[in-house]
Amino acid sequence: METYSQIRVIGEGSFGRAVLVQCRNTQEKYVLKEIQLPKNQSKLQSSRREAVLLSRMKHPNIVAFREAFEGDGLLCIVMEYCGGGDLLQRIQQQQKSSQFTVENILKWFAQMCAGAKHIHDKRVLHRDLKSKNIFLTDDSSVKLGDFGSACVLNSSKAYAQAYVGTPYYVAPEIWDNKPYNNKSDVWSLGCVLYELCTLQHPFQASSWKSLILKVCRGAYPPLPNHLPYELHYLIKHMFKTNPKDRPSVRTILTSHRVSRLLRSHLPPQASEEEGEKRRTGRWKKEEGRKVANFLGEKSLIKTSTIEGYIHKLKCILLGFMSTISMNQSRSVKRKNNNMWNLIV
Repeated sequence: METYSQIRVIGEGSFGRAVLVQCRNTQEKYVLKEIQLPKNQSKLQSSRREAVLLSRMKHPNIVAFREAFEGDGLLCIVMEYCGGGDLLQRIQQQQKSSQFTVENILKWFAQMCAGAKHIHDKRVLHRDLKSKNIFLTDDSSVKLGDFGSACVLNSSKAYAQAYVGTPYYVAPEIWDNKPYNNKSDVWSLGCVLYELCTLQHPFQASSWKSLILKVCRGAYPPLPNHLPYELHYLIKHMFKTNPKDRPSVRTILTSHRVSRLLRSHLPPQASEEEGEKRRTGRWKKEEGRKVANFLGEKSLIKTSTIEGYIHKLKCILLGFMSTISMNQSRSVKRKNNNMWNLIV
């Protein structure tokens, strides 16, 4: 702790406490999370898992890891400080005035999905996605945090089984004590999206039994009518009780009805990756220019022989034929072959 000076405690829970600290050398502010280390060896490894997983996550929409160390029976994880507080605080503040704008909802949700996709691509389940674990920076960007409940799957088709999470955000398959995968995180993100749209939990009840029944039935009040149809459609599918019917985060960002609205709000890193995937298999303009330049150079061959003119014509036709899609009708292909035979 000689490296940091304590400013104030900003959070406490079953894990321990979170302290706002300042680096003595750089004067930068960070959050230092103190976790009481258990004596049991298996639980000790579980406590260290959060630091290991967070250190692997490098994405603009995930709280950045700085360092971790142990001392006096504590595991201390030093991470990025998000000056805008958490999303739950922001929602509670908004309840006193008016609804969030559609622009803000789309922006924050797109960034949540970008961070979640990065996690899922590494075969990690967050397992406790909720508005309290989603943080805002000073410029109102979103960052996912608190990996204390996260787990790593052995493969992309593997499932987890232990009950983990916060009841309001837990997916039906977990309440049913069934194996689950990253689609349970999608359900939780749906709950956060619903909160952004309505400033209320989607599933509310007077008892745990009633809450679980509502969740397992997927019964929630509809979104306000002023919101875009795409958001109504997305919520409906994120709250499918069968996880196989829910879209993955990747699908939401690339090929779902709402993806068109989300793309402009993605961070540059995620936007470039998804854009490249969407363009795969399509004719690229830059490639077209290269071909055009190549053909232009070939056409400048100086020759007065008939072989020279035939060579030029073959090059032009070859370039034309290469731009024809592979799935065009056979009659078109036959026509081109006949043209080629005439020249030869």
